[in-house]
Amino acid sequence: MPVGFRVFLQRNLPPKDLVESFRTIPAANIADCMGRHNAMIPEIRLMTKPGEVNMVGVALTVKTCYGDNLMIHQGLDMAAEGDVLVIANEEGRNRSLLGEIMYRYAERKNLAGIVLDGPIRDALQISGGSVPLYATGSTPGGPYKEGPGEVNVPVSCGGVHVNPGDIIVGDPDGVIVIPRQDAEEVLEAVKAFQQNDRRKLQAAIDGTADRSWVMKQLEAKKCEFRDGAYRD
Repeated sequence: MPVGFRVFLQRNLPPKDLVESFRTIPAANIADCMGRHNAMIPEIRLMTKPGEVNMVGVALTVKTCYGDNLMIHQGLDMAAEGDVLVIANEEGRNRSLLGEIMYRYAERKNLAGIVLDGPIRDALQISGGSVPLYATGSTPGGPYKEGPGEVNVPVSCGGVHVNPGDIIVGDPDGVIVIPRQDAEEVLEAVKAFQQNDRRKLQAAIDGTADRSWVMKQLEAKKCEFRDGAYRD
């Protein structure tokens, strides 16, 4: 099996009920409970209409050459309901990786989502679709279909390491990656975090928020305050 041009047919998958537990949790809260890591770069943004709940699914990873989608087609054929196709593209930005035809196939298979570290085309037609799709933008330039590439191997997508079987969550803010082996711990942390976050939000709304921590932090960092205007 040549390294760089291979397909792994199996993945280690998390329990379905664990994956589903992240359905209504904001991606930002998940990121805060992982040391504010594992959020993809903001260039990878939602290209379809926001849904009422998060994009949540299990990563089926594709590593492809710059501007080539042969292995994306293979990943699309392998993907099933509940999968999120996560596609690494060597950070290519000049050629689209999929268009409406491939997207409609993903819809037909009822995929949980698609995340591309690269652009799409047929953006207007795709924008109203039912499968959440995140990409870096759009271009009319089409892809090659030559390979090589790999399916179900570790990839780097949007600045984040993604393993096959990791849990992928997306909302209008962007995409967060939850390592499969850490998912239960992250979920418990998020539950506690959300209770405190709701209290802080309500305090901000009703005007009872305690903002004294700002001055305490500045003083601890030895910030200098000057009683006067800045002079050019």
